[in-house]
Amino acid sequence: MAGMAALQGAMGAFSISAPGATASTSAFWGNPLATYSAAPSGVRFMVKTSPIEMRLKRWERKKCKPNSLPMLHKMHVRVGDTVQVIAGREKGKVGEVVRLYKHNSTVIVKDLNMKSKHKKGTDDEPGEIVMIEGPIHSSNMMLFSKEKNVTSRVGHKLLEDGTKVRYLKKTGEVIDSVENWAKVFKEGDSE
Repeated sequence: MAGMAALQGAMGAFSISAPGATASTSAFWGNPLATYSAAPSGVRFMVKTSPIEMRLKRWERKKCKPNSLPMLHKMHVRVGDTVQVIAGREKGKVGEVVRLYKHNSTVIVKDLNMKSKHKKGTDDEPGEIVMIEGPIHSSNMMLFSKEKNVTSRVGHKLLEDGTKVRYLKKTGEVIDSVENWAKVFKEGDSE
């Protein structure tokens, strides 16, 4: 009990401001506190931007290159391809590839794998539930031929003019053509 009283008395005598100083001065034992309002002259700050669109979550463990960026996987599908889902909840459905995520080999297919996203309301607009497309792993889909209504694996071959193209192995139909790429880029510019 006596020890506690002695401790409280010592703490009461311990003050932050210097003896005799007014409460308006900002000081720690009589020394004025330094304020830093701007960087010293000659010091430049550099801001780096990252070329990756989608950030990985902290708990996702991915294989990384020596510069600590995630490995980007090659996929057999590209934007604008018509694919059929061969596994999962959407099995048997056909759609067009809208977006690729190469760091985890997932694909967004138009109007497939719909998820509900709860948007928070603002002062002007109330909250709402919006349906968006969720990603599907690229191993769960195959390229689809609209002409023959059949799925097929993809192959690569050289044409007579020396251009390398992708084609469907079952039907021999060439997927990569100048017209297809022009259509994909026009749709991308219009969005």
